[in-house]
Amino acid sequence: MALLVGAAALLSFPIWSPNPYITSAGVVVLSYAVLSTSWNFVGGFTGYMSLGHAAWFGLGAYGTGLLIARAGVPAFLALGLAGVIVAVLAVPIGIAALRVRGASFVIVSIALVLVLLLVFQSWRDFTGGSEGLVVPRPFPDLSRPEHHVVFFYLFAVLLGLALLAWWTIDRSRFGLGLKAIREDEDKAQSLGVPTFAYKLVAFVVSATFTALGGGLYALWFGDLDPIFQFSILIGSYMVLMALLGGVRHLFGPVLGALVVGVAIEYFKVSYGDTQFHLVATGLLLAVVVLFMPDGVIPAVQGLLARFRPQQSSIREVSAAELKEEVKL
Repeated sequence: MALLVGAAALLSFPIWSPNPYITSAGVVVLSYAVLSTSWNFVGGFTGYMSLGHAAWFGLGAYGTGLLIARAGVPAFLALGLAGVIVAVLAVPIGIAALRVRGASFVIVSIALVLVLLLVFQSWRDFTGGSEGLVVPRPFPDLSRPEHHVVFFYLFAVLLGLALLAWWTIDRSRFGLGLKAIREDEDKAQSLGVPTFAYKLVAFVVSATFTALGGGLYALWFGDLDPIFQFSILIGSYMVLMALLGGVRHLFGPVLGALVVGVAIEYFKVSYGDTQFHLVATGLLLAVVVLFMPDGVIPAVQGLLARFRPQQSSIREVSAAELKEEVKL
């Protein structure tokens, strides 16, 4: 029932949204939900904390934009091609990056974002450099409010696909192997789990969904800037949202995106160009790590479990039931 109510509220949001700005903010929050869910294929399943997923976001956005602006490819075909290109690029990068763990993996992921930022800023003739890249709108006949509504539903579809993929993996043998890696990678490998291959597949799937989210963002927003597309802050938001909701829960990143996304948009409107929203984000991350290390959803589930009747570890049976079992 909760799932049906949530889906109904989501799909009806553009109808009861009071103005186009709120609808556009809803698109931003949905894009955050897509990105945090995409990040969770790696962070939630394998336990590898990547702060560099903005690399895939930026590559997906610029890949889509460049295919449209430079090659004249139709918008949504360009989106699909950009996703395929990023998936192919993620294989050799994953092979190199996944050979390290812990803090070393975090450093490698950040380095990837910084390298791509420098490349796309410097390659002015092709990417537009710091002046940015203008992406033609896929629906030029629509007004701006109608444009927001269409992309709200497109992001909702992409989020649904990402959640379905995560749910499928979570209940598969492959997902079980990923969870074993998350709990103890060395022990999982000793038990015969092909840990490197499993990590690489999760890494590529995560990069592909993140790139699709970036490409869809490029089609919606229409103006790309390397400093924003390849921002460490974007990767940090993905981690914060997933951790806030709960990385081991299907809807954890979605809940985190709802809370953090709404808070970010509110602070930006209330405090303008100040950096107060960054301070608030840092404080929120500290609270999550200190008081809810497993996320909001597991914390609430644990709280509710305290008030439920505790089941006895000894099964109580009547004399008649015991006599019947002895006969059998």
